[in-house]
Amino acid sequence: MTKVLITGGAGYIGSTLCRLLLNSAYKVRVLDLLLFGGESILDLLDDKNFEFIKGDVRNAEDRIKSVDGIDFVVHLAAIVGDPACAKQPDLAKETNLEASKLLYQAANNAGCKRFIFASTCSNYGKMADSDIFIDENSPLNPISLYAETKVGVELFLLSQKKENICKPICLRFSTAYGLSSRMRFDLTVNEFTKYLALGKELLIFGEQFWRPYCHVVDLARSIMFVMNTPAEKIEFEVYNVGDTNENYTKKMLVEEIIKIIPDSKIKYVHKDEDPRDYRVNFAKIKSMLGFTITKTLPDGISQIYKAISDGFIKNPDDIKYKNTF
Repeated sequence: MTKVLITGGAGYIGSTLCRLLLNSAYKVRVLDLLLFGGESILDLLDDKNFEFIKGDVRNAEDRIKSVDGIDFVVHLAAIVGDPACAKQPDLAKETNLEASKLLYQAANNAGCKRFIFASTCSNYGKMADSDIFIDENSPLNPISLYAETKVGVELFLLSQKKENICKPICLRFSTAYGLSSRMRFDLTVNEFTKYLALGKELLIFGEQFWRPYCHVVDLARSIMFVMNTPAEKIEFEVYNVGDTNENYTKKMLVEEIIKIIPDSKIKYVHKDEDPRDYRVNFAKIKSMLGFTITKTLPDGISQIYKAISDGFIKNPDDIKYKNTF
């Protein structure tokens, strides 16, 4: 059985990926500090193919222990998002940038075969022309500490020696949404849907700005997809993860929510500047790897609305549903 290490495996994407891999006959080891608790993977502790290590990617002993005997490393652990990184910049740099480099080196020394790095489309920052789609060859323009750390790790990984045992792959994720065992309501689609499902008025700042969106299940699937792809197609490559048809402005996003929650109360606040504004082309991952998404934005909105309106999540405003320290 292929043995996979997932750093940050108790998180929003990681907890989803754990289940996909275990259901597909992988052995899974998780390294996680459990900053936001471990309820998301609690049920997995009974699975004979699941192993948990409580630890920190910044700690050398934890890194060495976690990569021992591993085939593939999936590196998700990070201080995620602009607000969290801005609040604790030193921790963000140590975790997202320096520890990521050291983890790759540990994985290479341990003989791991692949290092799959979770990057972000936020690396593109702000596009010069809103009529043009950005792709993997477009210039990177990180405008937040979070994106700067992701770009830094990408540059480090892609500069490694081609003869290294451990081959890096960088996946630039779209903005995530959808239901997860470690639920988050500080992500745009989830947050907007939550506000309107609770009958609150939603303020939209800069309704004209673009983002690509992708369901958390499909982001997790993309990771498993590259595990099963021939080496020559993925080694030292960068792939945007998502679907070109899933680029939305904030106003378009809200219009999709209104179709499901028609009595929504919306107030638009004009804003000419937004630090992030990008439309992304995802043709490469589709044509080169054959990866396609299984869920669209309306699917995710419907799921979130049902989870809140039917009472599956009693208090979606609880701080535990945010990446807040």
